[in-house]
Amino acid sequence: MFNIDKAEALAFYSKFIAPWSVKIMVALLIFLIGQLIAKVIARVLGKVLSHTKLDNILVGFIQSLVNALLMVFVIVAALDQLGVNTNSVIAVLGAAGLAIGLALQGSLQNFAAGFMLLIFRPFKAGDFVEAAGTSGSIEKIGIFSTTMHTGDNKEVIIPNGSIYSGNIINYSKRPTRRIDMIFSIGYEDDLRVARDVIDRIIKEESRVLPEPKPLIAVGELAANSVNFFVRPWVKTEDYWEVKFALTEKIKLAFDANNITIPFPPIHTHTAKAPE
Repeated sequence: MFNIDKAEALAFYSKFIAPWSVKIMVALLIFLIGQLIAKVIARVLGKVLSHTKLDNILVGFIQSLVNALLMVFVIVAALDQLGVNTNSVIAVLGAAGLAIGLALQGSLQNFAAGFMLLIFRPFKAGDFVEAAGTSGSIEKIGIFSTTMHTGDNKEVIIPNGSIYSGNIINYSKRPTRRIDMIFSIGYEDDLRVARDVIDRIIKEESRVLPEPKPLIAVGELAANSVNFFVRPWVKTEDYWEVKFALTEKIKLAFDANNITIPFPPIHTHTAKAPE
């Protein structure tokens, strides 16, 4: 058995155990209380942001980001209480962050693009858009990628960086859209009759908006046809149904009024047989 002098034990306790016990307890309290405060701040911030126009995904992300940043400060404060050189810790964290950033450069680009998409909101879930060479309805806007489904029900996942770096066409953003159609008639057909037929079909379609007024104009005298430019306005959700319906009805009306739709000429060449 070791013989420990009481005076030496008391001195050791007073010099090392007592001070370090206090430091450890204070550091633990700083960590626990700081963790609680960080959660409360993040929760309050989330409730405030939920009453704004920000997307729920962005609100949740901001909450997590704020909580993580506050926890970094809490951990650094707790380590400082233990006597750890926090300057070195911060330098190590900075170097680690730089290394991770370089390794995940593409992911960070997608992350930044997703953040911008959620803030500026060029589209929302349910919109029909054309972006990154793909057309479809938006299903979900994530931090790194956006999910859309196409007209033939394929699911497409596109990196946010590809979307934000190119043109974005949102077909659902405006409440109305213009349908651009071209109808060709032969040069021998009566121009005024064709115009009246188109005008009547347009007026009979109840989904065509009265304002702006539909345009019916001779837009081109082509090589083999006279081309009418027909441009009615409709509600965005009626676009395709009205376009298909007008195309069919005008074709049938042309047939009923003996108005021809010329075919492009086909030239055939017959090789002369050798004598």
